[in-house]
Amino acid sequence: MTKITIVLFLFFTTSLFAQDSNINIIPAPVSYKVSEGKFLFNNKTKIAFSDSAELNSANFLNDYLKSYYGFTLGIIRKAKAPSNCILLSTRRTVQKPEHDGRYTLTINPRNISIVGDTYQGTFYGIQTLLHMLPPTSQNEYALPCASIEDYPRFQYRGMHLDVGRHFFPVDFIKKYIDYIALYKMNTFHWHLTEDQGWRIEIKKYPKLTSVGGFRNGTIIGHHPGTGNDSLRYGGFYTQDEIRDVVKYAADRFITVIPEIELPGHSSAAIAAYPELSCFPNEPTKPAANSVWSGSREGKQVQQAWGVYEDVFCPSEYTFTFLENVLDEVMQLFPSQYIHIGGDECPKESWKRSEFCQQLIKEKGLKDEHGLQSYFIQRIEKYINSKGKKIIGWDEILEGGLAPNATVMSWRGEQGGVDAAKQKHNVVMTPGSYVYFDHSQSKHEDSLTIGGYLPVEVVYGYEPIPKELDSTEAKYVLGAQANIWTEYMKTGQKVEYQIFPRMSALSEVLWSLKEKRNASDFEKRMVQEFKRYDLWKANYSTAYYDIKSTITPAKRDGAILWSLESKSKAPIYITNNVTSAGLKYEQPLLISGSGNYTVSIVDQKKLLDSVSQNFSFNKATGKNITLANPPSAPYLGTGGAFGLVNGVKSEKGYPSDEWLGWKNSDLDAVIDLGKTQDVSKVSLDVWKQERSMIFLPKSVQISTSTDGKIWNNSLTQTMAEKPFNDSRKITLAFNQPTQARYVKIVAVNNGSTDSWLFADEIEVE
Repeated sequence: MTKITIVLFLFFTTSLFAQDSNINIIPAPVSYKVSEGKFLFNNKTKIAFSDSAELNSANFLNDYLKSYYGFTLGIIRKAKAPSNCILLSTRRTVQKPEHDGRYTLTINPRNISIVGDTYQGTFYGIQTLLHMLPPTSQNEYALPCASIEDYPRFQYRGMHLDVGRHFFPVDFIKKYIDYIALYKMNTFHWHLTEDQGWRIEIKKYPKLTSVGGFRNGTIIGHHPGTGNDSLRYGGFYTQDEIRDVVKYAADRFITVIPEIELPGHSSAAIAAYPELSCFPNEPTKPAANSVWSGSREGKQVQQAWGVYEDVFCPSEYTFTFLENVLDEVMQLFPSQYIHIGGDECPKESWKRSEFCQQLIKEKGLKDEHGLQSYFIQRIEKYINSKGKKIIGWDEILEGGLAPNATVMSWRGEQGGVDAAKQKHNVVMTPGSYVYFDHSQSKHEDSLTIGGYLPVEVVYGYEPIPKELDSTEAKYVLGAQANIWTEYMKTGQKVEYQIFPRMSALSEVLWSLKEKRNASDFEKRMVQEFKRYDLWKANYSTAYYDIKSTITPAKRDGAILWSLESKSKAPIYITNNVTSAGLKYEQPLLISGSGNYTVSIVDQKKLLDSVSQNFSFNKATGKNITLANPPSAPYLGTGGAFGLVNGVKSEKGYPSDEWLGWKNSDLDAVIDLGKTQDVSKVSLDVWKQERSMIFLPKSVQISTSTDGKIWNNSLTQTMAEKPFNDSRKITLAFNQPTQARYVKIVAVNNGSTDSWLFADEIEVE
């Protein structure tokens, strides 16, 4: 991970926050008005409070100032407040406030006043004040006089963290919670159990942590890995540590939702107590093609990532075990919600289990999906009996949704749409927009799970799907980002993955939709990167990567190559013909194959450098039309033209060269400009089934001389000749055929919410 501090000089002319260089509030408030005058903020300023709840927020403010500015403020009772004070006030009304978390912040030359409709609102006002402070260390800060009214758009504003794949100490968990608080988010989803480790102490079942909390090794590299480090790895949180974290979060008005995975992702628990499996005497089956470390006898904690067949057996032993576990969990977490997972539960063990098949018959269930619904509903009844509610991933919809369940929609938005239409609450977490384990850059220099999710896509996310009417939309509580840690071994890597995307998501969830403005957000981010430096947080600078756009040129068979960067620093280009750097000033006309290197330099420092290879064929730069448009957000940088722009993603997905079709087919026609010989056609495709990206069911090519009558069709299907993972599918004619038009149809796999990804089409 390369971290480069970027200093930019941008001139703000139209921004709402451009009226003062110190005003760069994220997330953007509901209303903001600057007036004449300044308030001089320094170490002689006092904090005035009225009661103990406000004192808690005052202490948070002081802790922040001490950590990042090196001083603290005196704290006094409000009745004695002189001038040069930050006055904290909280309304105490019998009636519930109209907007939960509402506050007003007023700055005049004498004082700063923060008034919350609730204590939570007062706390949020403090976060806004902290965002108004410049991220530099000095003796005094002149804050502009201003009046702010603010409240959140969504009631659920969350960040998730997986500690099962990799374990993080309590100190980092608290730091992570502080980040959540600073962006006015209010939920920490703590993913505590996994195939690779059980992380929460359960007194009744000590083997869950002594056995299930550790694995004998971890794969090296991307799953299934190139080897194994053979190091014993693990850790867990004691119940005292859990209580400490829960209180720490509550002091910051953050609810901690624990997740206990069931019935899948349960290998660690089964390793500790094999009777939880349908087949307790069968040894653990490692991931295919992965390297295993240590004993293969009996049940083991998994050492690679992915999904595993050995899941909880729906027996009375299992239900008693889970009820006992949940009893202890519910005592530790005051949250109204208990997350029960419910995702990625293979049914193979249930299918071959005589017990499970008999249970399906006894309960009158339709199939194994019905058995999962039975499992979830039984757990829900128990949790409801304790005064709690369940929340689970959208697979809990399969076989019928539990009566009072809330759904987290991660496999796209359809699960959330279905749940809302059934009058169930929904939290949106679609991978395409809020999976922060995905890469932020097309040329990511650290190992990630895959995917491509730049900050611009996060900022453009709208949590309420268009398919919902105004009544149904009320069931969408909000959204959260998910942090899966297969490839995050340290807290620094977690920071690198969340920043700056967390800043963008905070505005999506807090600010009114009409207040969100991408260009204004970009200007405020200049200051926000400096704030990350103040926090000594690690972060990605991919936001300032060189962006490449390829468009058709007027000359037949040529393309125009445009470059830009938000850094505004000079861009230089070299190619395989000359080593002399050419300063980029206007789009380049590219008419043939070649290799280019693009670099961006600021004050003689290399900020970004990428190589680009153009590979021309008969289709490059030609007109292309699509019968079905690609699906958002995988629209490519040039739409359909991206399939014939002469550029292939060198490292595969993630890359914005890829176009994606969700539940639909690629159906393209290329006009070669004139009739000529065509001998074969190739299509670049991608397979990443964990992300619901599948190879096509079939590919067909046809040719035509007039674009109306099609002949010489060739078809290859998965059933006849399975496509491999080599990316390129090629169909060749026995002998060249005369054609001006080439049609290629790749049929979607057809699975629920399946994606078809395509890159370049080549004609020879």
